[in-house]
Amino acid sequence: VGDNAPLLEGKEVYYWTAAYLVDGLLIDTGCSYTVEELAQFLEGKHLKFAINTHFHEDHIAANSVLQKKFGLKIYASRESIPLIKKMPRLPQYQEIVWGYPVPTEVDLIPRRLETEHYSFDVIDTPGHCEGHVALIERTEGWCFSGDLYVSPEPKAIWSGEDMAEVTRSMKKLIEYPTDKLILFTSLGLVVPYGREALQVCVKFLQESAHKAKELARQGLSIAAIRDELFGRESILASVTEGDVSAENMVRALLRANI
Repeated sequence: VGDNAPLLEGKEVYYWTAAYLVDGLLIDTGCSYTVEELAQFLEGKHLKFAINTHFHEDHIAANSVLQKKFGLKIYASRESIPLIKKMPRLPQYQEIVWGYPVPTEVDLIPRRLETEHYSFDVIDTPGHCEGHVALIERTEGWCFSGDLYVSPEPKAIWSGEDMAEVTRSMKKLIEYPTDKLILFTSLGLVVPYGREALQVCVKFLQESAHKAKELARQGLSIAAIRDELFGRESILASVTEGDVSAENMVRALLRANI
């Protein structure tokens, strides 16, 4: 496991992101501030190929350097490919925290990835964004879940996240035919009892959606529902100019049929 920390001037860590190396398969390539660190770590590691779980800038930034340095073939979903080739304009906070990745050409990910010792099923898991994928190694029970799961009770989300899709994607992983499910998340968090963690999160989202809709029927505003459900607005709302917020979660829950 290679953990990458985006650093700003003064060496303060603002956010963690992770890249995983398994039997020659690299899962995600980090943000622009950690490209050199990741490339150095991968020297002599017998890389075979890589995948991007989705197109966001903290998951794809070393693509270009790794392609040039190691001749690495990189895969992504059909929806992600054009956005990796041409990154959409980033809000200022994202540019500061993660930086812009160099645009790259990547290949369409197959439904199964074979390494020397392991076989990974590629699972469509949209919700955090379109084109998000997870990898599952059935025998080992490993699940590389990208940004699908970040905590058992998420309270602040990006404006574009779809909680109905997130819930469906989590259920897909819960129901996947493996004896166990160990989550390896994009934050570097390893969750040994992944199936149970996903079940807790799904229940939280379903109950929160039910409560939000009931409060809306009573005539409460978005802000009042937020305070009723989550206590107050997340500090992330001010840092991201509202792009990541508890109010976004309330709006998403009101839209979601879960």
